[in-house]
Amino acid sequence: MLTIVNLARFQFAMTTIFHFFFVPFSVGMIFMTFLLELIYVITGDEKWKQRTKFFGSIMLLSVAVGVVTGIIQEFQFGMNWSDYSRFVGDIFGAPLAIEALLAFFMESTFIGIWLFGWEKLGKKLHLATIFLTFLGSILSSIWILAANSWMQNPVGYKVVNGRATLTSFSALLTNPQTRLEFGHVGFGFMLTGGFAVAGISAFQMLKKRNPDFFRPVLRLGLLIALIGALANFSFGDQQMIEVKNSQPMKFAAAEGVVTSLKNPAEWALIGFYNTADDQEIFGIKVPYMLSLLTYHSISTKDPDIEGVTELNKELAAKYPKAAKEVGNNFIPPMNTLFWTFRIMAGISALMILLSAVGLFLTRKKSPWLYKSKIGLTVTGWFMYAPFIAITCGWLVTELGRYPWTVYGLFTIQDSVSPNVSVGSLLFSNIVYFLLFCGLGAVMVIYSVNIMRKNDIEAVEVAYAKLDPFSADAFKSSAPDITYKPEDTQEITEDGGKE
Repeated sequence: MLTIVNLARFQFAMTTIFHFFFVPFSVGMIFMTFLLELIYVITGDEKWKQRTKFFGSIMLLSVAVGVVTGIIQEFQFGMNWSDYSRFVGDIFGAPLAIEALLAFFMESTFIGIWLFGWEKLGKKLHLATIFLTFLGSILSSIWILAANSWMQNPVGYKVVNGRATLTSFSALLTNPQTRLEFGHVGFGFMLTGGFAVAGISAFQMLKKRNPDFFRPVLRLGLLIALIGALANFSFGDQQMIEVKNSQPMKFAAAEGVVTSLKNPAEWALIGFYNTADDQEIFGIKVPYMLSLLTYHSISTKDPDIEGVTELNKELAAKYPKAAKEVGNNFIPPMNTLFWTFRIMAGISALMILLSAVGLFLTRKKSPWLYKSKIGLTVTGWFMYAPFIAITCGWLVTELGRYPWTVYGLFTIQDSVSPNVSVGSLLFSNIVYFLLFCGLGAVMVIYSVNIMRKNDIEAVEVAYAKLDPFSADAFKSSAPDITYKPEDTQEITEDGGKE
């Protein structure tokens, strides 16, 4: 149904998902570029320098596209969510100002120095610039995630004249959601970067494009992906336990708990639900597993796991004003949350398995993966797996907060701009969608173009041409105005030449 609220929500989801395709990709690629250059500085092997420049070219594309999609996301906040912006402005002002003035400036400055400083800086100093770029991107993520975590679990605030005001900056940073969300997302950056370089290397080897050049990068990518996937899975487990305490409705919907369960509770492996009638249509259960996942025990002394039916009644009684706005229905889209959560968790487990098996099959004694078309194809296509898992994770995070933009404080209906229309939102949705598709196509086309260049030496030339103010650039573009002595002629008074 084309309503203002639905179109505004769709636009927020679209801009967030598109933007977050490139955030973990760009931060992960910055990290991998740093590691590649670190190996070059330690070993002095010029091949690692070429590898750094090759993957650095793709990294630069991802950063550029990520910045543009982030700007678009800010636009839609001002266009569609002005009442929300007024409510949270005093909370978000400090962290987002720090993010823009410190972290983003740091990131953009040093990535420029890294780009143009290859022949101008020493090895260690040049390595420091890409490390500082990575540090800037991580600091930027901290402040953004601190703001998002406050929306999930508001702390250190008071409401004055209808606006939330920050009373404790330390509470904002020590919010349990901030710590767990940053760990979960941060290691997600790592596994995305690892799978990206491993996948690109696998495709290059599959196409017989300098396979020896990409073999060590593939193994390095799988190692980083394994570390990132294991840590990401651990933080995700801890985050869901925190969600059980701070947002029990989101937890119950994601786990398919319709009515409250006593411990030891069974876990729904497969489920389909009719939330209008508060019933499960079909499900396959695993005994004791939900208690193990939730409390890491099967003790009957653990608290009951509340279902969406009971929680809905509790929330309706606790928030009577919001209950009128949502028709006493605080249950989020349960089927969507249930399946996106399982897709995310399932892909995460597969990424751990694939990276571990890939490392085993690339060991020196038996490097089977390097010679297997099937293995390289699976590794190559699996570079897209982190993007699917991350998208599902954000859908769980944002949809599970329904009907709130700020949990327990501010509803979606209260947040939408009062002066937008269905027509303007429909138009901006179409424009943004086409723009995002264009940006994504540019990213893919240029990345594929870099991959198809069979001559790795060409990467060196490409970086040399990037600086428009270099002496070589002026020499190559300036016309030849050098005169030889024998070409000099004198002009007579009548215009003739002697």
